[in-house]
Amino acid sequence: MTGERNRGRGASGAEDAAEARGDSAEDEGRVRRLDRETVDRIAAGEVVTRPARVVGELVENALDAGASRVEVAVDGDGTDRIRVADDGRGMSRADAARAVERHATSKLAPDGDPVGVDSLGFRGEALAAVAEAARLELVTSPGDGVGTRVVVDGTAAVGSRSGGSDGERDVTVEPAGRARGTTVVVEDLFATRPARRESLAGASAEFARVSSLVADYALANPSVAFALDHDGSTTLSTPGTDRTDALLGVYDRDTASRSTTVDASVDAEPESASVDPNAVNVGVSGILAYPSITRATRDHVRVSVNGRPVRNGRLAAAVREGYGRLLADGREPVAAVDVSLSPDRVDPNVHPAKREVGLRGADAVAEAVASVVTDALTGADLRRSADVATDLESALGPVGADDGSRTGAFADAEPVGVFRDLYVLVEAGDELLVIDGHAAHERVNYERLARAFDGEAVPTAPLDPPATVSLSADEAAAARAHAEDLAALGFETEAFGGGTRRLRTVPAPFGRTADADAFRDALAALSGSDGDRGAPRDARDDLLAELACHPSLKRGDFSELDDGDRRDLLDRLGECDRPFACPHGRQTVLSVDEATFAAGFGRDR
Repeated sequence: MTGERNRGRGASGAEDAAEARGDSAEDEGRVRRLDRETVDRIAAGEVVTRPARVVGELVENALDAGASRVEVAVDGDGTDRIRVADDGRGMSRADAARAVERHATSKLAPDGDPVGVDSLGFRGEALAAVAEAARLELVTSPGDGVGTRVVVDGTAAVGSRSGGSDGERDVTVEPAGRARGTTVVVEDLFATRPARRESLAGASAEFARVSSLVADYALANPSVAFALDHDGSTTLSTPGTDRTDALLGVYDRDTASRSTTVDASVDAEPESASVDPNAVNVGVSGILAYPSITRATRDHVRVSVNGRPVRNGRLAAAVREGYGRLLADGREPVAAVDVSLSPDRVDPNVHPAKREVGLRGADAVAEAVASVVTDALTGADLRRSADVATDLESALGPVGADDGSRTGAFADAEPVGVFRDLYVLVEAGDELLVIDGHAAHERVNYERLARAFDGEAVPTAPLDPPATVSLSADEAAAARAHAEDLAALGFETEAFGGGTRRLRTVPAPFGRTADADAFRDALAALSGSDGDRGAPRDARDDLLAELACHPSLKRGDFSELDDGDRRDLLDRLGECDRPFACPHGRQTVLSVDEATFAAGFGRDR
């Protein structure tokens, strides 16, 4: 086929092309050009910074087109090739040609105001911004005749890229065959912008961002089927049926089976009647994993507003507030919550990447979300299962010199009892020491794990049979990328099909085995620091502190310890480099000298 080729013609060029195709230049269709005032308000949103941003824009276009299925395929880190296909409405030829122009959009409110728009984004389809940084091919059809193929080769462009005109670009518009829907292929992203390409993280990290983003959209839009392929392999798939199936597709069967859905509407009272006299109608829908399913980081609290994933600290905090004291200390929930509000209460013009939104009546909305989450969890089966081995007979081994003599900070101290099944009471000369047993055990485990990064092998325990751990797509990507660091920490894994990994060994510092949650925490921490030995030390230390906590003795365990076990714990603590604080910074030892007791009882020493 031979199509029209336009170089650097901008809006007027598109009008000439429309005349050549027999379309009316006045036929604006669904895609409209923005006026200068609106362009000035939204131009910051047209910057393409990384592959995940491209995927997000194209997925939103598909959802706004009413797609029931969205397929995403990524090669490498996404700069080589990104393909997004949908079965939505598609576009006419005039709309398709206009959609790749700068400052053209189908996403405006009827009055042209970007605030109050009832769509996933008002900053246009962003196709023009993508096309300036890559080679873009769009094939689309409304399903009522011959479709359209539009190719824009930004990699061959010369001239201005930041001004108001399109600069010099190769644009081809021609007929094409396609069923109803749209397919967009982006190749050679940032080929002409080496600095931006070099600023990207590694391929695994960039794909993990894409994977997490697609998971956000899949959970926010459970009635839409999503598929994500990476280098030819499917890493995420949801059937487009309901929220439970979407959670299963993003996470695993265990998470999906221990969850509850929520769907409620609340008329929330505004904070100030003088500012906003009307009650806020807040729809809250989503799915909440039981408190027995947790993660170490907040990344798994996914919040969306009117179907669009956003970052909103107030709403995410409201979800966690709804869980209340059901969560263990330091643990975060797995939840996907969509908040439905009238579009005029949502301002998407507060962040150039559209990942943040402003909400009118934000406090009232947050209170409604927290109350709905609390109600949904009330009465649910929230029983927890004990997954941590408690091999107390082998948990505490002696520490000391070869001749049996004791060394370390507490060599001359002697345990004399336990208070409240947590605090170990120790006589040391003229002092009574009170040791937080859990904090002390954490310190011992932490220093043993820390030495693993300095070449000393961490004690491990084989799992027989190996445990099968189902991972989300981004967790699976992290497991592949950081296999070496995981092995150094004592986690030996192997792929077991799809997003499942087989866990063969786990860290067993101090003779107690870690659990699957510790493995997930390691993935989260390594992903956050890119698993780089050159990463900031505090990121690695945070990871080791979390791992040290899992197998440590807790309140309730100390009643099972005998005097020898308590002595061994004290000896190991005394051998630590920093025995007087746990890895989280809490004190491990408090002391009361004899003079304090004597004064309190009115005695002379």
